[in-house]
Formats: sequence, structure tokens, C-alpha cells
Amino acid sequence: MALDPVPEHPSLEPVPASQSRATLARVMGVIDANNYGNVHGGVILRAVDEAGAVSAVKHSHGPAVTALIDQMAFREPVKLGDLLTTRAQVNWTGNTSMEVGVRITVERSGVEGEIHVGTAYLVYVAIDADGEPRKVPPVRAEDDEDRRRFAEAEIRRASRLGRRQAIEELRRHGAE
Repeated sequence: MALDPVPEHPSLEPVPASQSRATLARVMGVIDANNYGNVHGGVILRAVDEAGAVSAVKHSHGPAVTALIDQMAFREPVKLGDLLTTRAQVNWTGNTSMEVGVRITVERSGVEGEIHVGTAYLVYVAIDADGEPRKVPPVRAEDDEDRRRFAEAEIRRASRLGRRQAIEELRRHGAE
């Protein structure tokens, strides 16, 4: 299957964080349930990845693939009949990669307002028509919340890189 063509030289001008926002929602049905009557974590994770991918595509102006699920925290179960909503936004950009934060909420019958059920952080890589990484425009913070999200994303990135380096070092020298 061929990918849609990507502009030869997409603009690398900073893109406002708000332009990457994506919201997806769907009602959780019987097919989504585990033996306890709650929604499978994998079903929720798929919804998270779909919203995150939409956000990454919007920001990078073309295809992007999931490179890493950095963190997925479940705060409480999602139930059958809940309206699951995933809200995604690009938090940080590198050369070809983007961190996307996803907030997961539900609306539940008999409960007023939304319930925050989880948060996830994923890394996507923009790709060209040949499936090779391509440059992405920087994300432009528009307010204090965007600046906080960017700073926290840099902490997560430093942690990932430090963890990878420590594991590589351990493998080179073995556990002594």
C-alpha cells in the first residue's frame, strides 16, 4: 500500500500547539469488555494511539508512525456504555520525532461531567513516501500550559535517553 505523497519540502515554520489538537470519541460496547465488565486496556490504548497519530499527522503535515509509548497511566476503570474521549496534542518536537500527550476521559451515565481516567505520552516519527524519517516543524507554545507541557516532555525525553544509555552500558560491561 503506497502512502499519500508528502510535500517535497513541507514548511518547517513553527506550528502553534493548538493546530495539533485532536479529539476522538466512541461509546464502549460489549466487544470492548474484559471478564470483569471493564474495558480492556488494549482497547483504550488503541484509542490513545489513534488520537495521538491524528495529532502527529496534523502537526507534521503528513504521515507519522508510532515509535514509542513512553507512559500510559490508568487512573480508574472504563466501563461498558462509557463515552471514551481521547484528546491529543503535540507537546514537543525534535528533528523527526514528536511527543504527543493524550488525556483520556469518559462520560458515564448517572455521573455529571467528565471523569479523567488516564494519561499517556507517545512518540511519533514523521515519515516520507518511502517510509524514511522526515523533518518536522517545531511546535510553538502559545501559553504557559504549552510551555509546561514542552518542559515536561524534555524531562521525559532526557529520562528515556538516560535509561537507554544506562542499559547499553550495562550490556557492554555486564552486571558486575
